[in-house]
Amino acid sequence: MKRLALVGFAVLVCLGVVGCNLYNTPVMPPQGWIVSNIKAPLSADNGGVKVNEQQKMGMAEVENYLGIISVGNCSIEEAADEGNITTIDYADYEYFNVLGVYQRFTVKVHGN
Repeated sequence: MKRLALVGFAVLVCLGVVGCNLYNTPVMPPQGWIVSNIKAPLSADNGGVKVNEQQKMGMAEVENYLGIISVGNCSIEEAADEGNITTIDYADYEYFNVLGVYQRFTVKVHGN
C-alpha cells in the first residue's frame, strides 16, 4: 500500500512539473514570488523598427483569477483590431502577477 501511494505521489509530481511550462511565453523574464510586473518585446529586434510614439497602438489581454479561471483574448489579431491597425510593425507584451491570485497578460501591437 505504501508503495502504491508513493508511486501515485511521484506521478502527480511529474504531471505538475510538466504542466509548469505550458503557460510561459516564448521569452519570459524572471518572475518574482510575490509580485511580477514585466514588459518585454515579442521579438528580439522588432523587425528593425524603431519605437515611434506617433504610431497607433492596440492592446489585447487575458486575465486569470486564482489560477483557475482565465478570461480574454490576447491574440495579435485582436490587438490590431482594437487599435485599428492594418500594418503591424512590432509587438510586445506585459505580464502582471500577484501571488498567482491575479494575473494579467497583455499583448501590445504597434503599427499603422
